[in-house]
Amino acid sequence: MGAFYETIPQSLFKWILEQHMFWVSTAPLSASGHINISPKGGDYFGVLDERTFWYMDLTGSGSETIAHLYEPGNGRITVLFNAFQGPPRILRLFGHGRVLENGTSDFDEFVKKNDVKTIPGSRAIVLVNVHQVGTSCGYSVPYYEYKEHRRILNQVFERKDEKFKQGDETESMPRYWALKNSWSMDGLPALHVAQKARKEHQIEPLKKMVGPLAPTHYQNAHRFGLEHVLLAVFLTAIITAFMTTYGLDTARVIATSIPANASRRMQGPLRTMI
Repeated sequence: MGAFYETIPQSLFKWILEQHMFWVSTAPLSASGHINISPKGGDYFGVLDERTFWYMDLTGSGSETIAHLYEPGNGRITVLFNAFQGPPRILRLFGHGRVLENGTSDFDEFVKKNDVKTIPGSRAIVLVNVHQVGTSCGYSVPYYEYKEHRRILNQVFERKDEKFKQGDETESMPRYWALKNSWSMDGLPALHVAQKARKEHQIEPLKKMVGPLAPTHYQNAHRFGLEHVLLAVFLTAIITAFMTTYGLDTARVIATSIPANASRRMQGPLRTMI
């Protein structure tokens, strides 16, 4: 029988930490954007308290989760655990995520405070602020016997890191991130350090999609679209009307009060794709 909680029950802490893998799901705000589901696992996750779950985001060819968490007005994320051994169970953690990129003070502080072991492929820490927890039976989930974790990713980036330390600048992680983690497949900006390295080293990121649905160009972290232009035209029309009706002095008073209210709207996410 399913049950919902506002926080992670302490009775589930031990079970969560015993799992070998889980999934994270995110989506862009646009209805035409692509929903993403990524498998995670290993020793790279934990529960800080009844409202906070974290996991280490390892380097890969995609960066959908980070892009969706960074999208203004978004940040939604769901974490899914399945019991593959023992009593059946499905656990979902619903919340909003925060990205702590490797190389930032927030990342370094978290790693030090929580005694987290990083590896050359560590890309970020994702903190999930949980606001709802759901459990369900999982009666149809099959049994699987855990064998071991793959070490291929760790080995690939260990070799890459060793080449960089020996003086090969082209093997730096920021360059790799710039090539593969600058944007999501829908064109949303992803890793900040990737964007910085892309500009610094003039790296052309790989295309993420093919066919007619592929974005024709990529979005900037802060951009203006049609609705922003229409809003500016609307505000200009209001000010002009007041100037005509009540005079310049009154219009100035009204105009100074508009940005405080309008700025929140201007900073909101666009729900249309480019």
